[in-house]
Amino acid sequence: MTNDLSPIDRAKYIAARRSCDYVQSGMRVGLGTGSTAAWMVRCLGEMVREEGLDIVGVPTSTRTADLARQVGVPVVSLDEAKWLDVTIDGADEFDENLNLIKGGGGALLQEKIVATASDRMVVIADAAKEVRALGAFPLPVETVPFGWQTTKALVEETLVNMDVLGRESTLRMNDDVPFVTDEGNYIIDLHLHRIGNPRQLALVLNQIPGVVENGLFIDICDAVVIGHSDGRVEVRDLNAGVAADEQLDVLDSDNIFADGPD
Repeated sequence: MTNDLSPIDRAKYIAARRSCDYVQSGMRVGLGTGSTAAWMVRCLGEMVREEGLDIVGVPTSTRTADLARQVGVPVVSLDEAKWLDVTIDGADEFDENLNLIKGGGGALLQEKIVATASDRMVVIADAAKEVRALGAFPLPVETVPFGWQTTKALVEETLVNMDVLGRESTLRMNDDVPFVTDEGNYIIDLHLHRIGNPRQLALVLNQIPGVVENGLFIDICDAVVIGHSDGRVEVRDLNAGVAADEQLDVLDSDNIFADGPD
């Protein structure tokens, strides 16, 4: 079945499969949101069903929670778990310092809370997500609905003094209505093209009234697992100070595609 995947989906699956090596029985695991994270949740579900892996997951969105339950991964809230051993999540972009842009799926607020409540954050991605400078992917900024147009104008005014190439901002839509996050907020996407100083921008954006959180994850990610369609996987670990290039043996198994228990 894995041979039936597109090259990009196979690379995502390879990264997701390798990231599960960070998970051991007894752990509390943050479960990310997005297409790559969904592969990881499925892999963990297979390990729970086939290998007796004993974990609890803390999902970062309602759709991740639904998927985890479907494949057999027990879920609890962050308040119940209190602190996590590891969070595994995808990213829309990452740079050489493992700074990230996240939030393309609209779950950036819960993703950042869960990631920062973990001993480690591991990012899983295909090679196309690596960039020299963040900003090609639109930067999501979560805002409260009240006065969002004023917040948007304040953000645009603030960008004039930031080291960015573009300053266009758009309200994220869901068909003809604003996209609403799990927390009931809106998202303004900033089309910056290049961010010269991500740390400064992250701090400044969060000072604007109406802004809840932004999609820059600075000094949060500890390791990144990069999957390739040929089965090769790169692991870069900031804490260990190592970069490894491995070949992952992936059995052409149907298990990962099977539905979990109801």
